Amino acid sequence: MAAVSASSEAPYSDLATAGVRKIVDVLDPGTRQQADQLAARIWVNPRSGPSRSVRSALEEAMLDQRVIRIRFVSKEGVATTRPVEPMMFASTQGEWFLIAWCRLREAVRWFAMNRVESATVTTEPCAGHDLREIGTPPPAARSVGGGRP
Repeated sequence: MAAVSASSEAPYSDLATAGVRKIVDVLDPGTRQQADQLAARIWVNPRSGPSRSVRSALEEAMLDQRVIRIRFVSKEGVATTRPVEPMMFASTQGEWFLIAWCRLREAVRWFAMNRVESATVTTEPCAGHDLREIGTPPPAARSVGGGRP
C-alpha cells in the first residue's frame, strides 16, 4: 500500500491501486485491521505528475504501441507539440519519464511526464524502434519484473 501510494503518478498506478484494494478486501478482519493501523503510520507526499487524462493517453499509447501527439514544455518553458512513438517508461530519482522516438527531432528523447501538458493518441502504429536505441541502462536499473531491462 505504501509503495502504490508513494507512486500515484506512476504509469498504470490506477491498476495497482485497484489490485491493492482487492487484496485488502480479502484479508481476514484481524490482518486487515493490522494493515490499516500500519498504513496510518506511513505518510507519503508524492511529486505532482501529469493529469489523469494525460497519464491515461500515455498508458494507452504505450500499451497499443501507437503514435501519440504531445504538447511538451521544456525546463526553459518552451512549449512544442510533437508526434512521438512511446518506447518505455522510466523512473529515476523520483521522477517519471516517457522515453520515446521523437519524430520532430528524429531521435530518442526523454520527456518528463510532469511537463506533458496534453496528449492525444493517434491511430497510427509505431514504427517499431528497438529498446537498444535508448542506450545502456544504469547499473542499478531494473525492470518492474525484477530483471535487467
